[in-house]
Amino acid sequence: MSASAMNRRTWLGRALATAGVMALAACERGVSFSERLKVSAEALTRRSQRLLIPREALAPEYDVAEISPDFKPNGSISPAAADYVALRDAGFADYRLEIDGLVERPLSLSLAELRARPARTQITKHDCVEGWTAIGQWTGVRLETLLDEAGLKPEAKYVVFHCFDALTQTEEGPRYYESIDLVDARHPQTLLAYDMNGEVLGVPHGAPLRLRVERQLGYKQAKYIRRIEVVDSFADIQGGNGGYWPDRGYEWYAGI
Repeated sequence: MSASAMNRRTWLGRALATAGVMALAACERGVSFSERLKVSAEALTRRSQRLLIPREALAPEYDVAEISPDFKPNGSISPAAADYVALRDAGFADYRLEIDGLVERPLSLSLAELRARPARTQITKHDCVEGWTAIGQWTGVRLETLLDEAGLKPEAKYVVFHCFDALTQTEEGPRYYESIDLVDARHPQTLLAYDMNGEVLGVPHGAPLRLRVERQLGYKQAKYIRRIEVVDSFADIQGGNGGYWPDRGYEWYAGI
């Protein structure tokens, strides 16, 4: 057996042991067995993928001819929140993306300023947890570019995306949010997209700005982004699980 295979087997053994320790620790805190199992399994999945797939490994990219003729919008398709409606009706002329939290230089950027940054275009597959897939072309600014501009503080661990939409389609409903770690945040295919299939991003697909984190499932692709917050923990944000759907039982790490 090769040394690399031995190293991976050793790591996986240790990972399983770690998962068991996590489950026991959760038990001591009074967490249910199903919750303990979910936490340990998710941690093992994330660590296994990090071990087996290089950080810079790209999701598959496709040709223009392979773009899906019908790309179903995921999640909300027309946010009802008053602040979003006002921006939409003005053509997003007054939109600004706020980047704050554990950064040295908070940013507030208009769409024109975002478009002035170096852009990346990629054609990738969207995998929805509901079972459908579609291929689309996305153009936007790499998230890493903006994080470098803002300057991360040493304690930074996660990037949280706060959105305009509430899936309840009410003013008082909980706003959608998602989060990723710095490995995915700095991945070369992680974009804040403002164009889709060669045209300005439409409202059903997340205008004016949406996340593309191509190595994760569709519910991680936050739409209608209004603010990006860099944090060391998301324990005090909404339900404390790092995202709207993770707060409702989905896995936080949705790697594919």
